[in-house]
Amino acid sequence: KLGKFVEADGGTLFLDEVGELPLDMQVKLLRVLQEGEVDAVGSRRPTKIDVRIISATHRSLSEQVEAGEFRQDLFYRLNVIEMKMPSLREIPEDIPLMVSQVVERLARQSGAEPPVVSEEALLALRRYDFPGNVRELENILERALALCSDATVREGDLYLTQAAPKERAAA
Repeated sequence: KLGKFVEADGGTLFLDEVGELPLDMQVKLLRVLQEGEVDAVGSRRPTKIDVRIISATHRSLSEQVEAGEFRQDLFYRLNVIEMKMPSLREIPEDIPLMVSQVVERLARQSGAEPPVVSEEALLALRRYDFPGNVRELENILERALALCSDATVREGDLYLTQAAPKERAAA
């Protein structure tokens, strides 16, 4: 896994779900960040690297530090600039624009014309809680595009798995 650091030399490396790293990997990552070098497999000496790190997690790293599940020194190395990204459930007003962009991208990839997404479908998506966040939205729309019977995505095409969508005044 540390080979990705060598490939990213002079650039940026995105570490997704850094809060999931086991403690032994956290030690290795911390060493790479502190020393600016990696031990490449089969090499006799460390390789110097210059990499900018962007990391993401859905967990609270500060809570993990308190629980002893995440190294405090690594937390401070990674937490230089913190950006909190709201979940979809916190920004239902942005869902129609996101739906439009995802539907257009999926249609372009399949070589088809983008279908119309009905108002009822958009309202259902705005009310949905999205435990899987943006990835779940993309999966829902990909399935809906594959299963819709005509050029319109309706609420029934979404197959939302939540038993009772959260009601929102904003929707």
